[in-house]
Amino acid sequence: MRLFAAVWPPDDVLDHLDLALAGVRRRAAGTDETVRWSARETWHLTAAFYGDLADASLDPLGADLAELAARTAPFSLALRGAGLFAHRTLWVGIGGDTAAMSSLAHAARDVGADHGAGEDPRVRNRPHLTVGRVRPGGRPARRSAGPRGARGPAGRAGSDRGRGDALDPADALVQALAVYEGPAWWVDAVVLVESRPGAGRGGGPLYTPVTRYPLGAD
Repeated sequence: MRLFAAVWPPDDVLDHLDLALAGVRRRAAGTDETVRWSARETWHLTAAFYGDLADASLDPLGADLAELAARTAPFSLALRGAGLFAHRTLWVGIGGDTAAMSSLAHAARDVGADHGAGEDPRVRNRPHLTVGRVRPGGRPARRSAGPRGARGPAGRAGSDRGRGDALDPADALVQALAVYEGPAWWVDAVVLVESRPGAGRGGGPLYTPVTRYPLGAD
C-alpha cells in the first residue's frame, strides 16, 4: 500500500478556500488553461509520506501513529497565504500553531522510518495544501533582460519582467492568494491515508482514509 499521514481540514475550512479560489479564478483570466486544479477531496496537509509499505506493516505502523496522536495535544491552524514550488506547484500555506504542526510531522516521519518507510524524496519543511499544478508549457516564456549588466533608467539591474509586462496567470493567482486567510480550526486528529496515483477524478490521485487517530486521547 502507498501510504501517508495527513491533517485534513474540516468542511467549513475547505468551503471557505473553495469560494476564495473560485473568486480569484474568475478575476485572473487564463488560469484554467495554465493550471490543472486539484480536486477538493484531495486537499490536505501532509504530515509524513511513507510510500509503498507491505500490508504486514499496516497494523504496527497504525499502533505507533495512534500512540503518537494520543500524546499530542490538539492545536489550532488556519490556511493562510500562497506560493509556487519550483514554478509548478501552487499551494496555500498555514498560520496558527505552525510549530505544533512541524513537531507532529517530524514525529510522524520518525514513526514511518521505524517501519521501513524510505526517505521522503521531497523536502517538507513548509506545511501546505496543494491546490493546483502549472500545466507543462502553461507559463509563458520570460522576456530577456537584455545584455548582461544592462541597467534600467533608474540605474537598477534589469529584471525578467519589465514594468509593462502583465503577470502570467500562475503568478497572478499567487499574488491574489497571498493575502488569503481562512478560518481557524482545531486539529484534533492525524489520518493514515492510502494513495492511488491516477485513480481519482480527472486522472488525479485517489486518497482513501485508512484510520483516523484522535489527538490528545491520553
